[in-house]
Amino acid sequence: MEDMKKFKDHFVMMLEAGFIAVNQADEDSATKLFKAAKLLNDKSTLPEVGLGYLYLHKLELKQACKTFKSVLEREPSNHMAKALLGLSMTMTADQITDGEKILTECASKADDAQVKTLAESALAFVDEFIKKSPPPTGAPTPKRKNA
Repeated sequence: MEDMKKFKDHFVMMLEAGFIAVNQADEDSATKLFKAAKLLNDKSTLPEVGLGYLYLHKLELKQACKTFKSVLEREPSNHMAKALLGLSMTMTADQITDGEKILTECASKADDAQVKTLAESALAFVDEFIKKSPPPTGAPTPKRKNA
């Protein structure tokens, strides 16, 4: 445990590297970095938010929602987890409305400007792509050229 004290100040670096790994689709590294961050600061919920973000990127939406809800049980004012939960829910067919409510709340109540922007962008995404009506039945499908 004495060795762990030397690395306490690396917590934020591990978190940032984990989020970068998620964005680079490096699941193995992201998981290890978030677990390492959790070892350095077991009281912080940020490593769990990172794992939820990984699940969201993998479109494992039920697991993402479960992870974000777990964070919110311990830290109800975590607007980043709340916004990511809302986004995850809006991509789940039977939870779109609930997800929108969460995103709307985050857009208006979050203290962090970036979280507000995330929630607003997610709401715009929902309006533009998720709530968009499907093409009419019998719409012509593009014909492929024979190669």
